[in-house]
Amino acid sequence: MWLYDQSDTNQHGFMVCHGQKYAKVCRVNVWDRDWLGKMFGSKLSSLCWGITAIEQRRGFATLKDISIRLKSVRNIQKITKSMKMVSAAKYNKAERELRGARVYGVGALQFYNNIGAAEPTDKPQEETVTSKEKEKRLLVLITSDRGLCGSVHTAVAKEAKRLLTEKASEADYKLVLIGDKAKASMQILHANHVLFSCNEIGRLPPTFEDASIIAAKILSSDFKFDKGFILYNKFRSVVSYKTSIIPMFTLDAIVKQPTMSLYDSIDENVLVDYANFSLAQLLYYALKESAASEQSSRMTAMDSASKNAGEMIDKLTMSFNRTRQSVITRELIEIISGAACV
Repeated sequence: MWLYDQSDTNQHGFMVCHGQKYAKVCRVNVWDRDWLGKMFGSKLSSLCWGITAIEQRRGFATLKDISIRLKSVRNIQKITKSMKMVSAAKYNKAERELRGARVYGVGALQFYNNIGAAEPTDKPQEETVTSKEKEKRLLVLITSDRGLCGSVHTAVAKEAKRLLTEKASEADYKLVLIGDKAKASMQILHANHVLFSCNEIGRLPPTFEDASIIAAKILSSDFKFDKGFILYNKFRSVVSYKTSIIPMFTLDAIVKQPTMSLYDSIDENVLVDYANFSLAQLLYYALKESAASEQSSRMTAMDSASKNAGEMIDKLTMSFNRTRQSVITRELIEIISGAACV
């Protein structure tokens, strides 16, 4: 048969069959336990006491879980705020150094513009390859070893993959991967295109010495490229950057320009030295642009993470207060019900 507790708005049913007692629901108050003890014996009364204790423990366990999670989110918020402050300081330094480094990049490109060798800096020149042998192209990807800076590194890798997919029939590409992030993105699917890789980038501000080492490594490699491109993130503002491409020129490409006849007094050795130096100039400029873009993006990412952590803390605090109030209300109902029966 079914029994209903009229003192509570909730429905409680108990089934009694051939002397065996079976609890259908699991929430009863103090009056129910005393009444059930008289009607059905001490076993069912003890069962109800156990069910109530389980509910109390469940409420306290939920409060403990919320409290642990709330503490964890607060600790994460402290970390993100600290990282934001560090990134802000590094960004200010990177922006100051970028102003001086832009002279190197603009100066190198100005010479190539004067002789008519410079190609558009936003995309490689599209040409139809008529010879049987593919043109050799070098693509330098500039990232860093550190993450937590949004999509700065993935944007460079994505553009490189697009070029390798769309221009594979036109030229034979080789990759120079600067930074562990570029290596992690390109090493698996395009390992056969990798010429060499560099790490320990981004932990300290890039210097001209770093660019010179990379340039010397490129020039001393066995791969003699016809065209080269540097793929990097160009800094625009604190909240924006643009993935851009600037060209690199070999000595042969410079000498073959028709307007080079205007510079009759330039010795060949001087031209070789300048070609090597201009490569280091362009790499240094691209490294500085990428460093400023990375620090600004990391500062923005940590600011967003701190705000999201604050919103999560507010939600968890509200959930904690509601759960605690529910536990207190349930205990008060049991105490009041017991006092009313006495």
